[in-house]
Amino acid sequence: MIGPAAWRAVDDGLAIAVRVTPRGGRDALAAGTSEHFAARLAAAPVDGAANAGLVALVAKTFGVPRRAVTIISGDTARLKRLHIAGDSTVLAEIASALYGPRA
Repeated sequence: MIGPAAWRAVDDGLAIAVRVTPRGGRDALAAGTSEHFAARLAAAPVDGAANAGLVALVAKTFGVPRRAVTIISGDTARLKRLHIAGDSTVLAEIASALYGPRA
């Protein structure tokens, strides 16, 4: 399945790009641009709280355990790359559903 650059299937799961807005009021993961998802987190970017919140949010959204979500790059940046371990076809379908139907 070919999707936006926001995600791509890999052998053991899905790689996604996420732009994070800490102190965003409530936790939410949604479609962003074609380059990344948009995540709003209630947590502040202090002592890894926002990263932990992001991992928990992505795990919940994709229906995987937290240990299946790893931050690959961007630990201290707003734009992060994550790996989600699991069935890449199922995970890509969830990612696609977050973006809604494409015209």
